[in-house]
Formats: sequence, C-alpha cells, structure tokens
Amino acid sequence: MDVDALLLARIQFGFTISFHIIFPAITIGLASYLVVLEGCWLKTGNPVFRDLYHFWSKIFAVNFGMGVVSGLVMAYQFGTNWSFFSDFAGGVTGPLLAYEVLTAFFLEAGFLGVMLFGWTRVGPGLHLFSTIMVALGTLVSATWILASNSWMQTPAGYEIIGGRVVPVDWLAVIFNPSFPYRLAHMGVAAFLATALIVAASAAWHLLRNNDNPAIRTMMSMAMWMLLVVAPLQAVIGDFHGLNTLQHQPAKLAAIEGHWESKLNEGVPLTLFGWPDMEEEKNHFALEIPRMGSLILMHSWDGQFAGLKEFSRDDRPNVTIVFWTFRIMVGLGILMIALGVWAAWARWRGRLFQSPKLWRFALYMGPTGLVAILAGWFTTEVGRQPWVVYNVMRTADAVTPHGAFEVGLTLALFVIVYFILFGAGTVYILRLIRKGPMLHEDRTAPEGGPGEQHTPSRPLSAAPDNDGASTEAYATRG
Repeated sequence: MDVDALLLARIQFGFTISFHIIFPAITIGLASYLVVLEGCWLKTGNPVFRDLYHFWSKIFAVNFGMGVVSGLVMAYQFGTNWSFFSDFAGGVTGPLLAYEVLTAFFLEAGFLGVMLFGWTRVGPGLHLFSTIMVALGTLVSATWILASNSWMQTPAGYEIIGGRVVPVDWLAVIFNPSFPYRLAHMGVAAFLATALIVAASAAWHLLRNNDNPAIRTMMSMAMWMLLVVAPLQAVIGDFHGLNTLQHQPAKLAAIEGHWESKLNEGVPLTLFGWPDMEEEKNHFALEIPRMGSLILMHSWDGQFAGLKEFSRDDRPNVTIVFWTFRIMVGLGILMIALGVWAAWARWRGRLFQSPKLWRFALYMGPTGLVAILAGWFTTEVGRQPWVVYNVMRTADAVTPHGAFEVGLTLALFVIVYFILFGAGTVYILRLIRKGPMLHEDRTAPEGGPGEQHTPSRPLSAAPDNDGASTEAYATRG
C-alpha cells in the first residue's frame, strides 16, 4: 500500500470516528441528566422537572439514533480498511466489542422503549428504573469501548502466538495501565459537554426574553454541574498526563513540544509556539521556565525524555498533537471560568439578570464537543506510528487498497455524513429553538402514569418553517 493510500485510510477512519464520538458523548450526558430530572420530579412533584424530561428525551432519542448509525460504520471499517489489524489483534478487540453488545447495547435496547414510550403504560417507579438502566447502559458501553482503545494505547495481559495477539489475562487486558484515567476523563467530558449544551440552550432563550421556570432550571442545573465537573476534569487530566509520561513518553514529549533533555536544567512549559519537525525545535515559543518539570516531575530540575531521544520514525506528528492539546486545555480553562462566573452571579442574585453571562454560555455551547475532539486527536495521533503501541505499526495494520478506492469512499462518506447527520443536527437545533413546553401551556393532555396522553411522535415536535408546531405537544419523545 502506498503512502497516500495509508494517509487516506487514516483520514477516513478519523473522519468517521470524529462524527461518531460526538453522539455517544451527548447520549451519556443526556441519559444521566434525564435520570436526575425524573428523580427530581418524583421526589418534589414539581412539574418543571417533568416538562424538562419531555423536552430533553426527544433530543436524546434523535441523538441516540444517530449514534447507533454512525457506530455501525466504525465496526465495518475494521474489516474493510484495517483487516491486518483485525487479524492480528482481533483476539482482544473482538471480544471486548462483543461484550459491549452483549451488555450495554442489550441493556439500552431492552429499556429504551419503556423509557421513551412507557410513560403511561408502566408505573413511575418502573419508568424511573428504565431510565436508570438506559443511563447505565451508556456508561457500560463507554467502559468496553475505552477498555479496547486503552489496550491499544497501553497493551497488557497478552502474548503473541503464531503472529497473532492471544489474551492470557483478561483482567490485565481490560484494566490496562491507562484504562482508569481514560474512562474517567471521557465520562466527565461527556457530562461537561452536555452541561454546556443545556446551558447554551437556556441562554439562547433567556437572551430572547423567553424567561420561564423551565429555562431557569436548565441554566441553574447546568451551571452547578459545570462548577463541579470542570475543575474535576482538570485534576483527572493531570493524573492522565502523568500516566502518559510513564507509558507513552514520546506522546508526552510531543504534547509538551519538548525536544532535548538537558541535565541540571528544568524543562520549561511551552505555552505556545510552532514545532518544526525537520529542524527539531519550536519557533516563536512562549515559555515559562522550569514549569514543565514542576507539573510533570514535581521537581525544580526534573527531566523527562525529549523527542530527540526517539527515532524520527517513532515520533508522532508533533504539530498536530501540540496544538490539539492546547485547544483542549484552553477550552477547559474557559469552562472553569464560566462555572466560576455563574457561581459569583448566583451568589449576588444575578444569575438570571446577566445577559453577558448568558451570551458567554451561548458561545461556549459547542466547546465541550470541540474539546472532546481535540482530546481524541491528541490521544490517537499521539500514539502514531503505532496502532497497538510498541507492538504493531499503523502501516502494517491497513488493508492494501489503492489510493483511488480509499479516496472515493472517503468522498462518499463526507457527502453522506454531512447530509444525514447535518439534517439530524438541524432537527435537534429546531427542537432546542422550540424549547420546553410548560405544563400550563399545553393544549393536549399532559400524560403521566395512569393519565390520558397524546401518542408520542418525536419527529412532529419541531416547528415548521413558520414557527408553528406541526401538531400538539407530544408528552413523550
């Protein structure tokens, strides 16, 4: 396989996984959010929580469907574009993906129908249990997927027999050295991204004077979540970085833009710059002396391996890794700032009288997803040139297709994905623009356990072009 075909195959996989990772992240966050909303409604009897559950369950249903569709493509690519990888490492990755289907997917599929359409058909306790099971299923799914990906980053519990990976210790395979950090980092990132989307939705309505109890509750809950999990994510990220230093030193050196180790001289923290892989240095670097040593080695003169200590063939693309990491961290700092600002406004009693804060929250809406993508690029590009770190190179894993075939399918993926998922995204935005329907504003029966209800048709919930609803508010979506 020529170099161009290999690059196109990598771009194709990166493109499809970039689309896919967005939907599970929102699904994980929204599922847990729905559990909280339904639990608050059952505990307090406040109809605002029920109204928000109706609203966000529609968005969850559409997002869940897009996540399933985009996930199927990922599985097929292991056989079409990366068949040598599947043949070599399928003894580990195959069972892990099968466990995800047998546990998480069946759990979600078994209770999703009850959650979405069983509002008047089952009791409130059973319905809440169904929502909890769906939320648990999303977390279990993430666990298995991240176990598989983490094994590719820090392989453990295997032997190579007859040219293939054979698992010899499944606990070591699953709980490989980087797995706990990646699972925690991704789970919190999903909650962060969801909180930012909820906050941006509330901010959009507040800026248009659509101020009601449901909108205020959305904003308040999102800001509390952001205040708690944004700093927590920074702490988890620090532990994750220390783990990367131990097990993937070349990746960590690329993240830091650290080229050369010098004895008795602390490593600076490079805030910005332009890494030059040919000249092996950073241009226009803005550095804080010794701060890199303090953060990563907890020592004034601490040293860690620079990129020059690794063969050029064993280095990742430093420019991409360097900048995607800084995008992720920069957005994380803005998330913490938003949470602190909202807490200060709440303390002063001005959370709902601060248009500047609302506008900031609106602009921050997509940043959780952008940060997830930036972190994912840092993780995956930083692993290169290995598909299984220090075990199998990416060039040895790819199916030997020609550049024309891979390029053609990549172009088709781009066209189909933007049409299909673009339409789904536009529909979700229309639902958000419509906003939650309050209990007292409904023209149709409200539904509820043992009460009259309107049949659920989620695709009729968004307004037509003239802004009018195509039919009465559906009580369950």
